Amino acid sequence: MHTHQTVDFVNRMHTQFGGFSYKKMTVMEAVDMLDDLVDESDPDVNFPNSFHAFQTAEGIRKVHPDKDWFHLVGLLHDLGKVLALWGEPQWAVVGDTFPVGCKPQASVVFCDSTFQDNPDLQDPRYSTELGMYQLHCGLENVLMSWGHDEYLYRMMKFNKFSLPSEAFYMIRFHSFYPWHTGGDYRQLCSQRDLDMLPWVQEFNKFDLYTKCPDLPDVDKLRPYYQGLIDKYCPGVLSW
Repeated sequence: MHTHQTVDFVNRMHTQFGGFSYKKMTVMEAVDMLDDLVDESDPDVNFPNSFHAFQTAEGIRKVHPDKDWFHLVGLLHDLGKVLALWGEPQWAVVGDTFPVGCKPQASVVFCDSTFQDNPDLQDPRYSTELGMYQLHCGLENVLMSWGHDEYLYRMMKFNKFSLPSEAFYMIRFHSFYPWHTGGDYRQLCSQRDLDMLPWVQEFNKFDLYTKCPDLPDVDKLRPYYQGLIDKYCPGVLSW
């Protein structure tokens, strides 16, 4: 990942997947597809990702019973991992994310030992702390490493999900640990990013700490979540 995630690679992925012409399916069909996936980057989970989706959603529902959109984010958040089922290597689908086009900051995992073969760090346009960005340009103007977060965020925008801005931030940045947990990349943030940060951190509690081998009764939960899908992102969608 740290070798191959470059500005050029990310731009190519945006071109390849940005038309959302790979598949037509509903959200629940995508959830079912995750039964065929085990995330190689996740040391806490050795069962299919569909169970993790329902675990996360139910954890949120218990603590935030009045925010049904937040429950749905729990179900949706890893659906971008369908990319791995379409032949994409897991280094381009899962794992922690970070901005490309600037020098990786200290809290990027293995920062000091794994970027030496990344060509962008030999390019003066991309090898400084700000790189190709302006101070406080806002994360909406930052090119993030390509993976399931970025793909699903763009897919949700393409299909016009009627969720609040907080939901889009949670989806796009839930794997951006150097930002929401490491405290780095503040030089790229706008005030709006900083205002949204607590929401991403709140989501992260449930993404991390609802993983357990006690698997939920998915069939019992489906009707509730189907109702949320029908409310916020109904029908057959473009993936």
